[in-house]
Amino acid sequence: MVRPLLVLLLALLLFGAGFAVKILWWVGVVVLVLWLVGFVACGTRSAGRRHRWYRW
Repeated sequence: MVRPLLVLLLALLLFGAGFAVKILWWVGVVVLVLWLVGFVACGTRSAGRRHRWYRW
């Protein structure tokens, strides 16, 4: 009885990890798009250097 429970627990852990990784990929894509939009929309200063739109 222990082996089927361990297999079921392992399957649930792998399913949960796969779901979390998929969510993290979507979060990463959204952050990348926002960063690119901010980089393009920021424009340039009078000296020709690009202005930082973030603080770090």
